[in-house]
This record gives sequence, structure tokens and C-alpha cells, in this order.
Amino acid sequence: MSVLIVTGTGTDVGKTIATAALAACLPGRIAVVKPAQTGVAPSEPGDLAEVTRLSGCTDVFEFARYPDPLSPHHAARRCNLPALDMATTGMRIAELDNQYDSVLVEGAGGLLVPYNDDDGWTLVQLAQKLQAPMMVVARADLGTLNHTALTVRVIKDEAIELAGIMVGSWPREPGLPERYTVFDLAAMDDRSELSGILPAEMATMRDFTEQARAALAPRFGGTFDWSAFRSSV
Repeated sequence: MSVLIVTGTGTDVGKTIATAALAACLPGRIAVVKPAQTGVAPSEPGDLAEVTRLSGCTDVFEFARYPDPLSPHHAARRCNLPALDMATTGMRIAELDNQYDSVLVEGAGGLLVPYNDDDGWTLVQLAQKLQAPMMVVARADLGTLNHTALTVRVIKDEAIELAGIMVGSWPREPGLPERYTVFDLAAMDDRSELSGILPAEMATMRDFTEQARAALAPRFGGTFDWSAFRSSV
């Protein structure tokens, strides 16, 4: 694995926790990139600070920051700051790819959120430029199937490799919707399995790395067994 783009079905689905879990478990030297951080003031800790706190990964790179809690293209225009250019963004990530064993790129919001007003590029175009696979982080509650199916369909239609689908927050006591939904989510992946099930409130757990290993599939440095999980649900 080289560059892996972490996207989601929307905002607050657990992308940052998933990125931190991957950073904690993948072997070798890891870099984490957040191309655009929105909704955070210059002096405040952003998503990358949370990744470092949880995973211990200190090689983190933020290319742009906008204080308003908006999509990157609106946030940049509102505060009169330069929007991200895709060519430059891709070049900087490619340079990091030459220095690290894996580069994790955490997107903003969902898959098709625009990063600038000029060409409206999204993570789709970035993944195509970098020839990078995408990990989709989704909810497990009622309503997630449509959002996840649409996200996965775009990825496949655009000839991007789907690295996997993972649940960003699995409740301690899952209800009926969650226990049925995970099977439908797994069916959306060509492997017919989920790449991880991250427990809810994982960010508050002291043994984050151990929890991450237990939650991620072996190909991402974890020990998660989908077959065993499926039998237990």
C-alpha cells in the first residue's frame, strides 16, 4: 500500500478515528495528510492533532485551513484565502509517497465535496490523479445504506479501487438496524466483508492502538475477523 484516501458517506461518520486507527496499525513509516481543514481557527487543534494524539503518528501535513465550518470551496471564498489547487495537492502527496511507506489522505466531508470553485475538483479526481484506492467510512445505523451505496457506486464507476468499507462507530449494544445493516454494507464490497468495525467512543479509550488492531482487517495491520464478527451479530 502506498497512498490510501479515506473518505466517508458524510460528515461526522468517523473518518478521523479511522485514519488514526490505520496510522496506528499499518507497518513502516506513515504520513497523514489533511488537504483542507475547515471549521477550526488557526490556533486550535484540528483533525491531524487528534490523529497524532491517538496514533502517535507525528508526520502529519495540513495543506490549507479555513475557520468557517463549510465545505472547502465555500470556506476558502468566505475568508478570502486561496482555495486548494488539485495539481499542487496531488504533487505534494506524491512527494510524500516517495518518502514514506504509506500516505493516508483524509478527505473533508463526503466523497463529492468540492475543494475549489474554479474546477470543483473532489477526492474522485485526486484519487484518479494519484491512482490511489479509497477507504469508505460509514455509519451502521438506519439510513446509511443509501449513502454508502451511492458513494461506492461513484468510486467504482470512476474506475477507482475500493480498498474497503469500515464502520466508523459501532455501538456497545447494537440495535436491530445496526445488526442487519452490517451485512448489507459488507455486500457492497467485492470481498463481501467489512474492513473494520471501530467501537463507539474509541477516541476516549486509553488502549487506542490495541483497540485499533482488534478493529481492523489483517491487510491493514489488524486482527479483525469478519467471519467471526458476522457469526456473533
